[in-house]
Amino acid sequence: MQKTSDINVVETRALPSPASLLAEQPKSDAQAEFVTRSRRDIHRLIFTDDKRFLLIVGPCSIHDLKAGREYATKLASLSREVADRVLIVMRVYFEKPRTTVGWKGLIMDPHLDGSHDIATGLRTARTFLREVLDLGLPTATELLDPITPQYIADLICWSAIGARTAESQTHRQMASGLSMPLGFKNGTDGSIATATNAIKSAAQPHTFLGINLDGAASAIVTRGNPDCHVVLRGGATGPNYSPTHIARTEELLTKAGLTKSILVDCSHDNSAKQPERQPEVMRELEAQISAGNQSIMGAMIESNLVAGSQPFPQPKEKLRYGVSITDGCIDWPTTEKLVRELHTALAPRFK
Repeated sequence: MQKTSDINVVETRALPSPASLLAEQPKSDAQAEFVTRSRRDIHRLIFTDDKRFLLIVGPCSIHDLKAGREYATKLASLSREVADRVLIVMRVYFEKPRTTVGWKGLIMDPHLDGSHDIATGLRTARTFLREVLDLGLPTATELLDPITPQYIADLICWSAIGARTAESQTHRQMASGLSMPLGFKNGTDGSIATATNAIKSAAQPHTFLGINLDGAASAIVTRGNPDCHVVLRGGATGPNYSPTHIARTEELLTKAGLTKSILVDCSHDNSAKQPERQPEVMRELEAQISAGNQSIMGAMIESNLVAGSQPFPQPKEKLRYGVSITDGCIDWPTTEKLVRELHTALAPRFK
């Protein structure tokens, strides 16, 4: 008989079930309590009159665990200093969407050699997330593959759906079943409607194809996620964080019947893809807050130990320590200064 399926499939590798991996690397009671408390705090920042500022900050992606641990340790110390006004959540990004091709993240290729050892990647992700939580840092990630949450979502405090996938029905359905607050980015064309439509969709019940904790194909039935919000990241027409853009976003959120809570991504098109301009974006947000804006409740910054980025693939032994292999980042001294400036700038909100 003529073969009509799997013609282009070279290999199928079995993965551990989510249940077996969670049993192998269980979260502790303290980690579970911290995740629950952090999600509750983030919810309050988004949807209530809590005046603290949500700052999602950290490497564009995690590729070197040693550098990631060093960064997390520094960030945990800084977060304790500013906790009265700023809730810091660390970017712990393991999946990277690619415009064409490229390294897809630590889960998909943990050895950085094209071997795509996903089982090891999933184990490594859980290990690192638990280490970050033990430092007292809430965790944030972008969820890309709809199967991934079954393996790591119990350790995530905030998540994002990116500009490329905010319009995807699959990702809106996935978001409807997630247990943490989640930000939908505006579309790559700058469309805010992409994000507002996604928020409304994810808040509704859905039934879709997925896997259960035993790894069996299942119909997943959700109740809807009420904790979604918009993330402005600029678009093809330019940045969208100016007072005019913020006011327009407020109008669109009100028209859609959504809470006027806006998180601004200081990177990507808002910085013209020039990472060194992220502080400029943050300072503009601080000026708007000082002028009385109440809807800007948070921001996102791509930051690493060392500024910039480095090309990849290249031999691992040639990689510079603490430098991103995906999007460019600002360095730690710049980050530290920026966070302290933000803390000072927020003072009027607390009078």
